[in-house]
Amino acid sequence: MKRKIYDQLLSWKNTEISTPLMIIGARQVGKTHIINEFCQNEFEEYVYIDLLAKPEIINIFEEKINLEEKWHRLELFLEKKIDIEKTIIFFDEIQESEKLINALKYFAESKKAYKIICAGSLLGVKIHRFQSSFPVGKVRMLNMYPMDFEEFLWALDKKIYIAEINKCFNSMKAMDESIHKKLLDIYNVYLCIGGMPEAVFDYTKEQDILSFNDKIIKNIIDAYLYDMNKYVKNIFETSKIEAIYRSIPTQLANPSNKFQYSKISEKARARYYIEPLKWLISSNMIIESKQIEKPEIPLKAFVKEDYFKLYLSDVGLMTTLLELKYSDILLNKSFTYRGILTENYVANQLLINGFSLYYWQSANKAEVDFTLYTNEGIIPVEVKSSDNTKSYSLNVYIKKYNPKYSIRLSTKNFGFENQIKSIPLYAAFCIKQRS
Repeated sequence: MKRKIYDQLLSWKNTEISTPLMIIGARQVGKTHIINEFCQNEFEEYVYIDLLAKPEIINIFEEKINLEEKWHRLELFLEKKIDIEKTIIFFDEIQESEKLINALKYFAESKKAYKIICAGSLLGVKIHRFQSSFPVGKVRMLNMYPMDFEEFLWALDKKIYIAEINKCFNSMKAMDESIHKKLLDIYNVYLCIGGMPEAVFDYTKEQDILSFNDKIIKNIIDAYLYDMNKYVKNIFETSKIEAIYRSIPTQLANPSNKFQYSKISEKARARYYIEPLKWLISSNMIIESKQIEKPEIPLKAFVKEDYFKLYLSDVGLMTTLLELKYSDILLNKSFTYRGILTENYVANQLLINGFSLYYWQSANKAEVDFTLYTNEGIIPVEVKSSDNTKSYSLNVYIKKYNPKYSIRLSTKNFGFENQIKSIPLYAAFCIKQRS
């Protein structure tokens, strides 16, 4: 299935290939698949090394010998002379070897034309807890996320719609109503299964939600919980990490519009959950959106400490964690958590497009879901799960800060009125730095 990150891999090959590339992303977002495809397509020779399957290679890099000798021993182990000029090496599950991660700086500094790409589960956690010196500036890092809605359309062989979505987005003229309704139906399917590649691939076989194997997403969540147990030594820390993860749907429905430790358990206190929370954020399993005091440049400077929201990394995981019936989503039934699901979806799409996530709340509890730092200034984004677009909060924001324009994402068609861009939820992927 086509992935946008492939173009970034090509850019690395053409401009920065002497710098090792590290792909960071949560488990099962498709890292290994797309890197394999890239290496096979773009290089004459390719060596794949899974460190979980070949722990002996970890031992090679543990040895106190120079890089040349390590490379020689690697060739002996592989029983293959590696042509450095023609060959790319992919170290998968590189989080298993801190010494190999550290050695990436020596590959970068070498006069030889080493071509190294690496990936692994929980790399963000590994880097966060790195014991030795991480090779800052010697490794190019790319984040990889689940498939966004545009990639979902590619996978369903419905790319014909993408040009029309972009045309309407750029002109702010309404989409043909029949096509608009079709795209909302596809969007509802995306809410059900999300963008995890294995889940999307299964759906593409029949493109019928009744034939979709929902155990795929349940197994992904189980794999995440397994990672918590495997990569966290302390059983008490593991239980806290899982408790935070499972509390996120409840947290998002919290009237206070911020994460509260008391929602995990009555006796929960911040000081006991800070490290588990950092673990989840570093793992890319959850997304953090920070509250700002006022929407001024740079947004990061106006963050309110201890005020934040958390979203799951994929809306399909949220749907499954909530144990929602797909029929309730597909039939557009109204329920409290539909708004939460929609907000999580938008958070995913904005993050994939490179935005840091912030939200604004006034003293009188008016709240704008997202504030985006773009080339056109700070743009407020309001999210609605239906076509009911009345909004006290957005009006308060506009009156107070007078942005160049505002964005409202809902099930309404494209339009532009009163300096508010109405954008259908299926077009959230169009919102980029210049929107």
